[in-house]
Amino acid sequence: MKLAILSRNSKLYSTRRLAEAARQRGHSVRVLDPLRCYMRIASQAFDMHYQGKPIAGYHAVIPRIGASVTRYGTAVLRQFELMGSYCPNPSDAILRARDKLRAHQLLAAQGIDFPVTVFGDNPDDTTDLLSMLGPPPHVIKLNEGAQGAGVMLTEKPAASRSVVEALRGLYANFVVQEFIAEAEGADLRCFVVGDRVVAAMRRQAPEGDFRSNLHRGGSALAAEANAGEQAVAVRAAQVLGLGVAGVDLIRSQRGPLVLEVNSTPGLEGIESVCGVDIAGAIVDHVAAHCHQPRTGQGRRRPS
Repeated sequence: MKLAILSRNSKLYSTRRLAEAARQRGHSVRVLDPLRCYMRIASQAFDMHYQGKPIAGYHAVIPRIGASVTRYGTAVLRQFELMGSYCPNPSDAILRARDKLRAHQLLAAQGIDFPVTVFGDNPDDTTDLLSMLGPPPHVIKLNEGAQGAGVMLTEKPAASRSVVEALRGLYANFVVQEFIAEAEGADLRCFVVGDRVVAAMRRQAPEGDFRSNLHRGGSALAAEANAGEQAVAVRAAQVLGLGVAGVDLIRSQRGPLVLEVNSTPGLEGIESVCGVDIAGAIVDHVAAHCHQPRTGQGRRRPS
């Protein structure tokens, strides 16, 4: 298999592990900076160059596209798709997952439960909007935040209104959610590859915080997701169209609730905590599903 990994930095743990796992399995691997890929788009013809040379013929592409380059990165990934490469996380699936509001709407339509969420635009509706959610505490999240950034907890109605008004003044997109107190600052990261959870870890928020992200100082231990939690995690990834995903759940009185579906989950924390070769599982999944580019030379008729 000729494999490309889209990543801004080949030295990042996740990128390096994927490349190592692929080479150990005898695959040809190249790490490509998506911002150095540039495209020619014509009727029924899709070509791409990288650092002055044409690139084509990749059987598969694994995207490691950061949130800051989502727009251009997904355009590059879409070009690979149109050139016949298999992508476990297609460009449109990444865009769905990155938009928290859109992702929650899609999950809700399929009966997947998550903290009750409200969204509105007009300042005149703020009081009624918050009443639709219920009394605080409230969790306010930027619509495209990542790694716990842009997530706030408000404990009084006046505080919720103030934060909402401030974010509207900054023209920020955000959602407001119910706070699940019984979770006690913990969540369950389920790493989904294909149709199964290959590893899970329980993350705990540090003292004085409610965000369990490792990037925010949270701690983690290997965990066992039960059958119901695994089914919810796999289903959530499938609804958004992701073959590889980090699905964050919280354990509530009404069952597992989806907090977020991450289309570019990091490998370092969960591999070190669980001792599982997740990079190898991803490469094996990609190899099992990829195919030869159908028309070669970077040109094909889009389906």
